[in-house]
Amino acid sequence: MTEGVLLAIFAGLMLGLYALPEKFTKGFKYENTWSLFFLLTMFVVPIIASVSLIDGFVSIFANMPTDIWIKMGLTSFLWGVGVMMWSKAINHIGLSLGFSLFIGTIILVGSVLPFIEDGLPPTNKLTTILLGLFVVLIGIFANGKAGFIREKVEKANHENKEQKGSMATGILIAVIGGLLATGFSYANAAGRPYLHEASQAAGNAEWITAVAVMFPIFISGGLVMTAYFLWQLTTKKAWGDFKTPAFGKNFVLILVMAFFHYAASALFAFAAYKLGASGNTVGYAIFNTSCVVTAIISGIITKEWVKASPKARKFLYVGLSCMVIGIVIVAYSNSLA
Repeated sequence: MTEGVLLAIFAGLMLGLYALPEKFTKGFKYENTWSLFFLLTMFVVPIIASVSLIDGFVSIFANMPTDIWIKMGLTSFLWGVGVMMWSKAINHIGLSLGFSLFIGTIILVGSVLPFIEDGLPPTNKLTTILLGLFVVLIGIFANGKAGFIREKVEKANHENKEQKGSMATGILIAVIGGLLATGFSYANAAGRPYLHEASQAAGNAEWITAVAVMFPIFISGGLVMTAYFLWQLTTKKAWGDFKTPAFGKNFVLILVMAFFHYAASALFAFAAYKLGASGNTVGYAIFNTSCVVTAIISGIITKEWVKASPKARKFLYVGLSCMVIGIVIVAYSNSLA
């Protein structure tokens, strides 16, 4: 259990920090950076990793039942739509609050979805999991309150220059995006049993199953992201911005982002396996909460909340504390018989 919890936490840290290299790119518009990122992380990195690491790659996926392909494909596509909505939400409400609400929604809903495939755990474990998720929910509401207070103060001081939309709109987009993005959790739960058995039969190590699970998820989710950014590059007339002397440096930085994003997701899948019967639920909650806590702390360090009122920061810290306490409760549930 301890190994699974630590792996899930580390995966969350990786996901919470994967976008950091983006701050050092030069000459790229938002559309250039993220279109190249999604191309690399959703197609290039997963394809190379899967083909090179999975023994029997062709046989495993050629023999995967059609119903599993459909389940994983559709829900992963919805995950892609959700991620796109999150990228819009942060334009309204900032990175730390956007992460909080988006991933908070994912935690609450996505942690329950695996029960559809895995079945309900024993009553004492289920009760503890739901209690932990409820505490996380309190944290989400506290973060939302912090955002509303910050918006009110900033508008009053005429300092709301960076915010491009209303707080209410941003929160709505983040929550709906989070609901759709829970498709990742369901796809992982639906595909893992077959892919683990097939991977083991082909003589692969246990951790290779995580790579196999990520392949259909990333390819399917990448379709909507690719279509969206092709449209954005054309609409914003950003194709020409790829021609910059800094392209080589930018490419390396974005490749690092892509690797960390993919590796974090694959590591979560392995952590879920290590956590046992309720691993898809417990691991997903730990993974995403670690990610949002990392993002909030990053937002504080980068002074995103420096002009917020003491009351807003108080709610932010309360929300952060609740999310940490909630995830400790969820982690504890996995030790119950």
